[in-house]
Amino acid sequence: MFGKWFSWNRPKRRLNEQDQEQTIDMNRLPKHIAIIMDGNGRWAQNRGMPRTFGHRAGVDALRNTVRLCSELGIKVLTVYAFSTENWKRPKDEVSTLMNLIIEYLQKEIEEMHKQGVQVRFMGELDALATPVKAEIQRARARTNANQGLILNIAVNYGGRSEILHAVNDICFDVMQGKVTLHNVDEKMFASYLFTGEMTDPDLLIRPGGDYRISNFLLWQLAYTEFWFCDVLWPDFSKKHLLQAISDFQRRNRRFGGINTKT
Repeated sequence: MFGKWFSWNRPKRRLNEQDQEQTIDMNRLPKHIAIIMDGNGRWAQNRGMPRTFGHRAGVDALRNTVRLCSELGIKVLTVYAFSTENWKRPKDEVSTLMNLIIEYLQKEIEEMHKQGVQVRFMGELDALATPVKAEIQRARARTNANQGLILNIAVNYGGRSEILHAVNDICFDVMQGKVTLHNVDEKMFASYLFTGEMTDPDLLIRPGGDYRISNFLLWQLAYTEFWFCDVLWPDFSKKHLLQAISDFQRRNRRFGGINTKT
């Protein structure tokens, strides 16, 4: 069950996987997809298992999503792996999440490299434990020259802290005489964000049944199309991603203007 999503032209029936592939226009794919991977803990608890069991199941959903985005030719996939607020969770859960990042990279990096995926990371990475930082650096170095999908993993990331980080860096550069206040516009400000030269997300997907962005990409989501569904992240599959893309392609993106189509 897909649950609710924001679309004024909601289809009369649920599309099966074959129908979805037929309705997707390969010439109008979103260039940048962002995903808030939500619902791992609840997925596990619904099965009488510890929350950490759900996080492991969520890794499989991520693997399949990366593979499909790569096959479709999506340019950038940004996933919310660990927020600045997630440190408030129980220590054993935080430890499991950090270990899963290491495990995921160790197991998947060679396959992603073969697919031409370039792995990047964003967030306050200096605060991470040394083993996590070492694995992140290895993944970056291994895939840096790849020209396919950019997998951008947000770890110890918060949208507010990202904006403050950019403001502090701009202030420092102004003090150093590298830029002047008159040079600071939206384009320059965006270049100081963790996403740097990347385009803003065209489509944000949030499974799990919640309708909020949870301090994720606050600046970058200004004109992003949102797609929400009730399915929990470990159950998020090819059909859900295809449905999100299909719905995205039905929307009229005006970016504050008007519809000029007749």
